[in-house]
Amino acid sequence: MSRIDLTAVAPDAYRAVSGLERYARDNVDHTVLELVKLRASMLNGCAFCVDMHSREALAAGESSRRLFAVAAWREAPFFDERERTALALTDALTRLGEHGVPDDVWDAAAKVWSEKELADLTVAIATINVWNRIVAATRRRPSTHE
Repeated sequence: MSRIDLTAVAPDAYRAVSGLERYARDNVDHTVLELVKLRASMLNGCAFCVDMHSREALAAGESSRRLFAVAAWREAPFFDERERTALALTDALTRLGEHGVPDDVWDAAAKVWSEKELADLTVAIATINVWNRIVAATRRRPSTHE
């Protein structure tokens, strides 16, 4: 059971994070965005977000094969260079260590993403991590209904 309903208790905060979400949706390639959201949610153990983003990606035409492979994306042959660099950046930003994002991860992404695209991708990854943490704190669970 959820601990609190953020939309009721802190609606301004919810709207602020929703604004970041809208920005990411409007500025990041939809396929990459769903892969990034799914990967970060997997790393963070957010069942609600894994469920939601896998269903949304399937509804948008993404293959189940690629979605399952997000868990082992480094070994899977299903992702292009831009997707791979986005997933690597997602891993680095989600598992942010004391030294931040490694130069090799950033530099690889900067070779295939423009500066603006990389900025937008960074915001998108940060945003899904915010959502994951909100959901973890409030213990929101996925619906058991299809």
